[in-house]
Amino acid sequence: MTLMTDWSIDATAKRRDTYYAASQRKFVPFAEPMVFKRGSMQYLWDAEDRKYIDLLGMNVCISVGHSHPKVVAAAMEQAQTLTHCTTMFYHPTPAHLAEELAATMPAGPEWVVHFTNSGSEAVDLAMTMARTYTGNPDLLALRTAYHGPTAAAQSATGISGWRHPGMPGNVAFVAEPNQYRGIFGGNAGAEPYLDEIERTIASATTGQIAGMLIESVQGYGGIIEMPKGYMSGAAERVRAAGGLYIADEVQSGFGRTGDHMWGFEADGVIPDIVVMAKGIGNGFPLGAVVARKEVAAPMAEKFMFHTYGANPTSCAAGRAVLQVIRDDKVRENAQAVGGALLERLKGLKEKHGVIGDVRGRGLMLAIEMVKDRKTKEPDRETTSAVFEQCRTQGLILSKSGPYQSCLRMVPPMCLSMEDVDQVADGLDRAFSDL
Repeated sequence: MTLMTDWSIDATAKRRDTYYAASQRKFVPFAEPMVFKRGSMQYLWDAEDRKYIDLLGMNVCISVGHSHPKVVAAAMEQAQTLTHCTTMFYHPTPAHLAEELAATMPAGPEWVVHFTNSGSEAVDLAMTMARTYTGNPDLLALRTAYHGPTAAAQSATGISGWRHPGMPGNVAFVAEPNQYRGIFGGNAGAEPYLDEIERTIASATTGQIAGMLIESVQGYGGIIEMPKGYMSGAAERVRAAGGLYIADEVQSGFGRTGDHMWGFEADGVIPDIVVMAKGIGNGFPLGAVVARKEVAAPMAEKFMFHTYGANPTSCAAGRAVLQVIRDDKVRENAQAVGGALLERLKGLKEKHGVIGDVRGRGLMLAIEMVKDRKTKEPDRETTSAVFEQCRTQGLILSKSGPYQSCLRMVPPMCLSMEDVDQVADGLDRAFSDL
């Protein structure tokens, strides 16, 4: 059976406008609609067969490449045998994936895995797990953090545009250690921000907390990397207040930062709970919470279930992703190609005065636009204009940051050295066309 699909832009836009809820229609990047018809590794083609370099990775979900043949083959083989099996019954594929994910964690603790449908659900579960284990209700999160759109995950998200009415409480926010525009000025290091954790615990909590959620590199917050010593120092202070360190690796995990499999490894910290999603399935919906066995144990006292969390088709894709990362040296490629692209971005900063900062690690990179380099006033309008020009240059990326003044680049980690010149030259032309 073949289902009729109308690929025309006008018809697709009309159907969206007619049948999508307002909440789902709103979140579109470009001024004019765009329809993608196919993808291969780091490239996309639209309905008119125009080719683009995907620097967005479909919101960081495409880790090893669009329609990667090994991932697709693994998922197809499983889907043709048994597409779905609830966790009420046993199936070897998610059990194998759990073992393989646990093996990527730091040595020492005994790790266990709970699969979810998405990253937001994984964050919700991590929050519940921390509160259940510690018996404390209060959590800490960073300002400008993004942890997801569900009610609980929103409550830990520090950007007003992502927060809706009626969220649960008991989350206190700590100043993010932004080394470009943080509250303590540029390049202030970790210490003053670690002091802020202690002050927040003392003033905005009961003094005993359930934990703290930290993105090892803030994604939607504008690619804000945690400075040296911050993650380990935060873990020390959080644990002193009775809480757990929760590493959100939804965007920074699976080798994307280049130097490690997980972003938190850059600071030598061993979390109590790790949240992951997006790149875990390379486009197949899947998330997971990996936790110390003793931390997860009390959750068994009450019902907790995710309908598609351990879906064998998605888990088969996840197993293939881990194999490709290892066999194709994807992390090493992210480190080399990301480093080369960052150097080119630094050259663009020297040439274009509207660029206030370029930053990132591996294939998590950002360009931040300002109206004045001294005042660092965010320039949302120029960011939007450059973003639109990038489309004409065959580049797909995203506007990011609390002021929408950053261009975020999180491409599939198969981006090649040959692509670097095309990306940098395209960005250069986009800025020059202003």
